Amino acid sequence: MKVNKTTAKDYEAAQKLPVRVVLENIRSGLNVGAFFRSGDAFRIESIELCGYTVHPPHRDILKSALGSSEYVPWNGHESAAAAIASLRDQGFKIAAIEQTNSSIALHDWQPAPGESWALVFGNEVRGVESTTVDLCDTTIEIPQFGAKQSLNVSVCGGILLWEAARKMQFPY
Repeated sequence: MKVNKTTAKDYEAAQKLPVRVVLENIRSGLNVGAFFRSGDAFRIESIELCGYTVHPPHRDILKSALGSSEYVPWNGHESAAAAIASLRDQGFKIAAIEQTNSSIALHDWQPAPGESWALVFGNEVRGVESTTVDLCDTTIEIPQFGAKQSLNVSVCGGILLWEAARKMQFPY
């Protein structure tokens, strides 16, 4: 399989996966940097940094982003609620990535053609705040089989973005 590589210089003009990542109160800059790397890998539209999530140029972000924070677009928001309100006004469907009584399994999530999605990821310990979950159109969880039933937030991000690219039939 031939991979079409996008250079950092070409990123801005390249077709984007119609997905925005919303990070709510992520305490680790290394995790934020990993989201920038995954955002680059799947050419997402942007990353929305909310609450006390650190912003570039933070040293831990720079360490794990490997330069991607220089060109993957990002916006800062006081809260996830503010980011969600703005994204909803722009026509995005909103999904919290969280384990709840009403969440759907990732393999059951079926984005419709032409839809744009915002995927909300929460704090490494507490997850997505319940008040934020209530603002979302749906809640998606990754089925897990271990005792912990927990994945690192940036690992979840990579899995969700891959599945979004696959289900949205993003041309690569």
